[in-house]
Amino acid sequence: MKAIVLTCGLALCVLATANAQENSGVAFNIGAGFTSPLGNTGRNLDYGWHVQGGIGYNFNPWVGALVDLGYNRMGVNSTTLGNLGYAGGDLSVFSATLDPIVHLNPHGHFDVYVTGGGGLYHQYQDFTQPAFISSPYNPFFGFYGNAVVASYSVNKPGIDAGIGVEMGTRWHGKFFAEARYNRIFTGAYHTDYLPVTFGFRW
Repeated sequence: MKAIVLTCGLALCVLATANAQENSGVAFNIGAGFTSPLGNTGRNLDYGWHVQGGIGYNFNPWVGALVDLGYNRMGVNSTTLGNLGYAGGDLSVFSATLDPIVHLNPHGHFDVYVTGGGGLYHQYQDFTQPAFISSPYNPFFGFYGNAVVASYSVNKPGIDAGIGVEMGTRWHGKFFAEARYNRIFTGAYHTDYLPVTFGFRW
């Protein structure tokens, strides 16, 4: 939820300053897509979704740097849930990373770029079971739903690296598609996932 609010805030900033971006060197991006868990993480999680936004600076047409904010959510797969004895579960990751970006054809209508960096990741995991949830205003009323019966959160450092393509538009911005590998150093078993993002960059 925090990531969605931050992403919407970035979009409003972009709309308010769109006419100034071409000369200022300030860069914005916003996007969303699907997330694929990898390695040991992929043995326990299903595909998920994510939203992301960023703000940064283009030092020249070829090189820039962005502060990227992302929110990824993936469900725990049925095999893992069965082994643990839970009915449902999710893994959520909020990330804030500093990512240099290098463009290979910045003046063209079609550009390829590489990016990577690192930062802080907040990982939250919860497990749920069906339960009768009473109303906080009147215990007589309630509903059946999934109640969180176990949860865990941790802040850890991590790294990311990716490649993307951009296609120019007449609004002085570019549509982009990007795949970016992320690794969170959570201990003996790292958390590895690959968000594939489709979005727009000013």
